[in-house]
Amino acid sequence: MLTPKEKEKITKDYKLHQTDTGSAEVQIALLTEEIKQLLSHLKKNPKDFHSKRGLLKMVSKRRKLLKYLEKEDEKKYKKITKAIGLKK
Repeated sequence: MLTPKEKEKITKDYKLHQTDTGSAEVQIALLTEEIKQLLSHLKKNPKDFHSKRGLLKMVSKRRKLLKYLEKEDEKKYKKITKAIGLKK
């Protein structure tokens, strides 16, 4: 779980305009950070199947957002995948 300060920092880094908190880019960045934290938790606790299910849901949601962004604006898609370090 991200702290409010972490969320604020990520939102500030990826927002498109002053009041942007829900654009696809911001959502993808937030999901990516949560996925990273959850992966480190699952390495320590491999039998935590409930968290693993949550991880799979987050990965699926991020994949859908990336697919939407790629369809709508390929420049933004390439920029965000490079910024957060996704392969594709």
